[in-house]
Amino acid sequence: MEMNNVKDTVEKVQKITADTNIIEAVQAHPEIMQVFAEYGLGCIGCMASSFETIGEGAGAHGLDVPALIEDLNACIAEYEDEKK
Repeated sequence: MEMNNVKDTVEKVQKITADTNIIEAVQAHPEIMQVFAEYGLGCIGCMASSFETIGEGAGAHGLDVPALIEDLNACIAEYEDEKK
């Protein structure tokens, strides 16, 4: 899939935001665990993941939260497109 198409899909269907709970996001979209790993986040094993948002967790690690959110949503869009 071409990256521009993925970004277009992400803009149309914003699945994840900075306010999304980490554990809820991963439970709904397990495919995003790879993105967390690419950013060096072991969120799934962290106790805080059950009550922290993605923005809070990524911000605590000094990461670019908007870039992470974009990558998470691109991953979801690509996964959903592959299922079609």
